[in-house]
Amino acid sequence: MKYLLLKIKAVILLLLKITGFVLGSVVSLLAVLCLITLCWGGVQMSRGEVTDALPSVASDFVPEIRLIVFTDTHNENENVADAIDTAYALFDNDEVYSGVDGFFGLGDFSSIGTEPDYKAYADTLNEHVREETVLINVLGNHEFKQDYYKELFEKYFGHEINTVTEINGFTCIAFSGERSLTEWTFTPGSLKWLNDEVHKAVEKAGDKPVFVFEHPHPFGTVYGSTVWCTPQLNPVFAGHTNLINFSGHSHFPMNDPRSINQSTYTSVGVGAMARFELDENFIPGQHPEGYEDAAQFAVVEADSTGRVRIRGYDLLSDTYFCDYFIEDVNDRDAFAYTYKNMKAHDTAPVFPENAEAAVSVTEDGNYRVSFTKAEVADGFIVHEYKVIIKDESGKELYKDNFVAPYYLINDSTSEGFTVSKDILESGKAYTLTVTAESAYHKHSEAKIMTFTVQ
Repeated sequence: MKYLLLKIKAVILLLLKITGFVLGSVVSLLAVLCLITLCWGGVQMSRGEVTDALPSVASDFVPEIRLIVFTDTHNENENVADAIDTAYALFDNDEVYSGVDGFFGLGDFSSIGTEPDYKAYADTLNEHVREETVLINVLGNHEFKQDYYKELFEKYFGHEINTVTEINGFTCIAFSGERSLTEWTFTPGSLKWLNDEVHKAVEKAGDKPVFVFEHPHPFGTVYGSTVWCTPQLNPVFAGHTNLINFSGHSHFPMNDPRSINQSTYTSVGVGAMARFELDENFIPGQHPEGYEDAAQFAVVEADSTGRVRIRGYDLLSDTYFCDYFIEDVNDRDAFAYTYKNMKAHDTAPVFPENAEAAVSVTEDGNYRVSFTKAEVADGFIVHEYKVIIKDESGKELYKDNFVAPYYLINDSTSEGFTVSKDILESGKAYTLTVTAESAYHKHSEAKIMTFTVQ
């Protein structure tokens, strides 16, 4: 019996050592990733020049190509149908340049990559995309969950998982890669294919941009790319000034201005068509109120001189929410959408002088505290609010941060948050202190408002 107890003790100690080693390894890996992120962030923030103004669309800009790009539809095929129909309705009779030349789906159109998901998505595309319009798809990590992803892809989409398409003289490279050890990594062979095709396309492009489409963000580029990304793409794209890359995977909203980034090339995150994700206090994986109301796509236009226009469109409100214009995709020194320059043009949010707070009771008996939203410069956002509630004696009763609902396009002049019914009392007055933070971490002055619970 004593011998058995000693054996059990030895096994427990061994398991504790293994657990400790695993935990230590995970912590070490996270520490390394944080260090890399900080270092990369420092490099990104220091690049480029600060310009007098951000570019506006040139009056003589006439597109020679128009593409619609969407990502992460996750079986929300009604949004896919709406995006296609809306794009045709927007541009069929466009006076400057009519029509849509191509639709590009950037993967994660499924949940776990099984055939019914492929069929439902492909049926939607075939019912709504016209025969004369180019239609290209790539695989996302959710499609990689099945070993037979290549067979299903070729069966339902009719082209290779990695393909190069010429549209109106512009090269469009669609890269699915091939699953490597995990659904998050690509094989060396598929990366070599991408590298070779990028080099060939850039050499023959002249002044034109080269468009590259894939599912995950290149690491450390657009909003969401320090977590939902792959570093395998960075060496392939780096230094190709006229390359414009479009990606998804993160579900981070496109109307965050950090969703465009220029370093040695241009990166664009195109949001999501199903469910947003955001970060809060630099912590990703946040799903705030209304996050399921996601239906964004990008409209991409270019001419042969190297000018490019990229707009974000919100299907739920039927409005454009961002408009970026690259004056010369070949001139790296003139890149305007660097982190450094965008931060310089961002301004701290400002609350109106007459900002006020109010409170109402929710259906479950809790309290909804609302306040006048802070104002920001055109093209920028309030990303977060910090709120503090104090009673008449100055005692702090509630303190929190929450993500501002900038990803929901509406005309509301107020923001709000919910507090427990145990915190506030009917008939009593309170002060609400609110601080707003922009996407580039600029803070408003604290605004103090008062409200009384009825």
